[in-house]
Amino acid sequence: MEEREIHLRDYFEVVKKRLHTVATFFGVLFVVVIIGTFSATPMYQATTKVLIEKSGPTTTMMMNYSYFSYDPDFSGTQMELIKSLSVAQRVVRTLSPDRTFDSFLKDDEKGRNIISGTFKWFNDLFSVTSHLAGTSNRKKGEVENSDSEDEITRLKMDSLAKMIRGSIVVTPIKNSKLINISYLSPNPEIASLIVNAVAKAYTEEILEMKMNASRNAMRWLTEKAEEERIKLDNSEKTMQEYMKSKDIVTLENRLTMMPEKLSEVATKIAVAGTKRKEIESLYSKVKDLSQNPSAAETISAIVSDPAIQSLRAQIMKAEQNISELSKKFGQKHPSMITAQEDLRGLKERKDQEIRRVIEAIKNEYELAKTIEENLQKLVSQTKGETLNLNEKFIQYGALKREVETNRQVFDVILKKMKEQGVTQDVQTVDVWVVEKAELPKYPVKPRKTLNLFLGLIIGLFGGVGLAFFFEYLDNTIKSPEDVEKKLGRAVLGIVPFQKSGDILIEDSLLKDPHSAFSESYKVIRTAILLSSANRPPRNILITSTSPEEGKTVTAVNLAMTIAQSERSVLLIDCDLRKPRIHKIFGLDNTRGLSTFLAGVSDGDIITKDSSGKLSIIPAGPIPPNPSELLDSGKMQELFALINEKFDVIIWDSPPLLAVVDSLILSKALDGTIIVAKAGETTFERTGRGLKAMDDMESRCLGIIINALDIKKGDYYYYNYTYTTDKKSQ
Repeated sequence: MEEREIHLRDYFEVVKKRLHTVATFFGVLFVVVIIGTFSATPMYQATTKVLIEKSGPTTTMMMNYSYFSYDPDFSGTQMELIKSLSVAQRVVRTLSPDRTFDSFLKDDEKGRNIISGTFKWFNDLFSVTSHLAGTSNRKKGEVENSDSEDEITRLKMDSLAKMIRGSIVVTPIKNSKLINISYLSPNPEIASLIVNAVAKAYTEEILEMKMNASRNAMRWLTEKAEEERIKLDNSEKTMQEYMKSKDIVTLENRLTMMPEKLSEVATKIAVAGTKRKEIESLYSKVKDLSQNPSAAETISAIVSDPAIQSLRAQIMKAEQNISELSKKFGQKHPSMITAQEDLRGLKERKDQEIRRVIEAIKNEYELAKTIEENLQKLVSQTKGETLNLNEKFIQYGALKREVETNRQVFDVILKKMKEQGVTQDVQTVDVWVVEKAELPKYPVKPRKTLNLFLGLIIGLFGGVGLAFFFEYLDNTIKSPEDVEKKLGRAVLGIVPFQKSGDILIEDSLLKDPHSAFSESYKVIRTAILLSSANRPPRNILITSTSPEEGKTVTAVNLAMTIAQSERSVLLIDCDLRKPRIHKIFGLDNTRGLSTFLAGVSDGDIITKDSSGKLSIIPAGPIPPNPSELLDSGKMQELFALINEKFDVIIWDSPPLLAVVDSLILSKALDGTIIVAKAGETTFERTGRGLKAMDDMESRCLGIIINALDIKKGDYYYYNYTYTTDKKSQ
């Protein structure tokens, strides 16, 4: 089926239906709020405003000895310091707990209610127990020497300090360096007194921290100065003794000359190395060309030799001469032979010159290599001499640096000790009381109007929310609309809920025929008779999904209602396991349906009720096998017997999901009506019963909603002649 659109009136219906839940939740919560609000002790709040600034140290030397290091959340640190136990203890000492504060504390305890007093008692008990446990762990000698009165006073002061510490409220003022310090108390005088004392104690605590930091810094400087003086004296003596033993003054001039000598030699080595590399590069090219002089002519260093250039010119001239002679003479001509011999001689001389140049390059390379090696040896000697001198001067330099360092540190410490205002150097926090706390005139707690308003709102919305929550969890059948929407089956009628009274439910139709209860069965009768276009169903099975849903009462009243319409009606009790119809009408149950199906009785099992309009077949004795009897061949004989005599036959059967009896009957009869008890029968159970009938291909005429409280729904038309004080179904 299509989902039905939810309207605002649907929500109102839920609230109206569960108005009792809403009212109960609202009433309980509102009463609790009223009791809590008007029984609470009025609390007064006193507030003082302080300005807290962080001023960094004026010198870097003293920064390491200040009480406060760098804190990225400075305000948070100061707020925790205000709520610290040391500040609270200072407040207690300021207030003289033996005199002034005791009287305020008594006034404070007078205004406590039961709840706060209970928490106070447990808190004090825990504090005293902790102190006593700490006292018991002390050494025996200390306990014996302590004065009992002083110990009690100390415990009392510690307890008061912890109480004050727990009640202090510190809140920063946004976008400023101001902080509000507040204190709540039933006594306005004690609230203003304590909060002003807290501001004063915090200021004194900061000042004491500054003074302690200054004293610690001065003590450290004094001790450090004495240590540095001794270190300076020792280092100076050590340096003087070393200078005498190593003759540092004489060797200093030699050490100054060594760098110049090393620089000069290093320059020569660089020049020699460069020359050696050039000659080595040339030599690496020509050293393998001694056996192939013609290939050496491509090297510029060889070609540029004057002798080789002269020979190359002569060779070219000889080759030109041979070329001219070859035009005139043959190869064997004496002139040609002489010319070729001359050319061969010139080439041999050229090869000899090339070998000579290669040998000269080799000698030059070896000479350059020897010069570079000699310079390297000279450098090594110079370095060795320099290192020997440096070893002596390294220790001297170390001793000299130590003396200079000790002297600098000592001078700095002496300067700091002589400076004025050491206390100002370590100040990191400045505190000013901007506004002192005044005596509060009006309590801040409880806020009666606000509490009542919140109780009203929360109670109302909480009750509505609880109602919708219960509605969400409630999956029972409550209205015809729910049945048609979720199950897709027609609702034949609604039977209103009947309260206990003088008239039994079974007698309502006879003794009160115009009640809403009686009228509901008339509506159901009409719906059944009009449920078929050709003729109304004759054999109608009345069942339910579970026990105690009113199927038997529905079957009895429906049969009686149809009998009042001048039709012949037969009511058969098919519940062969827990029969009830014979008890309702006061009939003999020794014979009935079970004896007929078992073949013990004939057609004389039909009896009449007291009015004579309704025929009844009781269940008879309970058989051991009800299902087999209902599915036996005797059922066909029973159908032939009763269908000829009666217009309508109402069959009362066991629950669908409990046994298989109802399913057997539903397949054999014209139609089945399922009785669902409002507020108890769930959609899941009804859906399983309908599915079982569909699987058996049984016809379901519809559903009857039984025991519906019409006062909680839109069914007030049933209440036109409705009277209460009747027995519940």
